[in-house]
Amino acid sequence: MRERGFLADFSDAARAEALEAAAAAAGSPARDLRALLWASIDNDDSLDLDQLTVAASGAGGAVKVMVAVADVDALVRRGSAMDDHARANTTTVYTAAEIFPMLPERLSTDLTSLAAGRDRLAIVVEMLVGGDGAVQQSDLYRAAVRNQAKLAYDSVAAWLDGNASPPAPVAAVPGMDDQLRLQDRVAQSMRRLRQRHGALSLETLEARTVFDGEVLADMRPEGRNRAKELIEDFMIAANGATAKFLEQKGLPSLRRVLRTPERWDRIVALAQSLGERLPTEPSAEALEAFLVRRRQVDPARFADVSLSVVKLLGAGEYALELPGQPAEGHFALAVRDYTHSTAPNRRFPDVITQRLLKAALSGERAPYGVDELGELARHCTERENAAAKVERQVRKSAAALLLASRIGEQFDAIVTGASEKGTFVRLSRPAVEGKVVRGFEGLDVGDSLRVKLVHTDVERGFVDFSRVPEAR
Repeated sequence: MRERGFLADFSDAARAEALEAAAAAAGSPARDLRALLWASIDNDDSLDLDQLTVAASGAGGAVKVMVAVADVDALVRRGSAMDDHARANTTTVYTAAEIFPMLPERLSTDLTSLAAGRDRLAIVVEMLVGGDGAVQQSDLYRAAVRNQAKLAYDSVAAWLDGNASPPAPVAAVPGMDDQLRLQDRVAQSMRRLRQRHGALSLETLEARTVFDGEVLADMRPEGRNRAKELIEDFMIAANGATAKFLEQKGLPSLRRVLRTPERWDRIVALAQSLGERLPTEPSAEALEAFLVRRRQVDPARFADVSLSVVKLLGAGEYALELPGQPAEGHFALAVRDYTHSTAPNRRFPDVITQRLLKAALSGERAPYGVDELGELARHCTERENAAAKVERQVRKSAAALLLASRIGEQFDAIVTGASEKGTFVRLSRPAVEGKVVRGFEGLDVGDSLRVKLVHTDVERGFVDFSRVPEAR
C-alpha cells in the first residue's frame, strides 16, 4: 500500500472523528420510506452495504424501481480528516491478506452502512421501467429507509434459479419472495434491452482466496450469477439516471467512461481464430453478437474468451463532463450517460457525485469547481489503477504461496497479457496468474496453451511458467 502511495492507516484525527460520529437523524428528509420492502444483496461477508432495492408494479405493465444509496456525506463532512483520507486513497482496497477501507469501519460497516434493521438516510433513485426494459422517467430525492433483509448473492441466485429454498431472511419477511421475483423479472428485461443496444455480456472469473483456518487452501474462480446481474442492472440504470439528473440541473459531473478499444484489431483476430468474423471498425453490437454465439457454442470456455476481450477493451476511467458537452459514454455497457454514484462507502467518486446531487436538490452551486473536478477525475483514475496493482500483487503472492509445493507440474492456461513487460497466463484451476518466462514467443491475448510451473517467489509474488511444446 505504501509503495503505491496509499495511506495504509487512518490519522489520529480521522479516528477521533469516527469515534465521535453518531447516526444521522433519519427523520429529517421529507420522505419516510422505511416501511417499504427494502433489501440488500451483496457478498456473504459484506458489511459496508451501499444500496438497497425495492420495486412495485404499476399501470400498463410498467414497474417502479427504487434504488436507495447510503448518504455517506451526512456524516463525512467535506474537508474533515475522514474526508481527507478518503480523497487521498479514493477507494477501499481489497486484498487476500487484509481489507483497507476508504472510511473508518465505524462508519462504512456501521453508521453509514445500510445494515439490516437500521434506520438510515439515503439518496433514492426512482425509475419507471416499461415492459420493454426501458427507463421511461426517473427522479432523485432524499429519504429515510430501513433494510428489511440482508441477502447474499449465491443463496438468492440459487433460489431464483429454482435450485434451492428461499434464503432464511426472504422467508422471514412476508412478501419478500414476490418482491425479489418482480425485481428479477424487471432486471432481466433491462438487461435484454441493453444487450440489443450492444451491451457486452462478458463473464470473467474472479479468484477468491479460500482459507482452512489460517492456512491458504485454494483460489477458486467466482463467476456471475442471476442475483449479481440483478444488482448490476439496477445500478447501471441508477447511475445513468443520476448522470442525466445532474446534467438537467446544469451541474458538472464525474462520468465513468470506457473509450472505443484501441486493440480492436486483436479482438477481430481473436474472433477469426474461433471461426468468427467481426467488422474492421469497432462495433459493440457486433462484438455482443459474437459473445452470445461463443457462450452457446462453447460455454465451458466462455469465461476465457470474455477475459481476453476484457483485457483488450482496456480500463475504464473517470472524466469531467460539463452540461451540454457531448458524452463519451461507456463502450462495454452501451450507455451514453453513466457515472459512479451507488457505492459511496467504498469509492470516493461516488461521494463526490453525492455532494453534487445534494447541491442540485437544494438549488445550490456545485461544491467543487470545474478545475478541481477535472483534477479529481485524474486522481481517482490513477488511484483506482494503483489499487488494482496492490490487489494484484497480493493475489500473486497468495498464488505463489499456494503453488510453492507444485514445481514441475503442468497446467492448462490462457494468455491474459502480452506486452513489453512480459507474457502472462491464467490457469484454469487453481485460478491464478503467472508469467511465461520461456517459450512465450508468438503468444498473444486469448491463446490457449499448456505450461509447466518452474519457479515461485512469495515475497515478490512471482509465479513463473515455461511453455510446454505441443505434441506432434
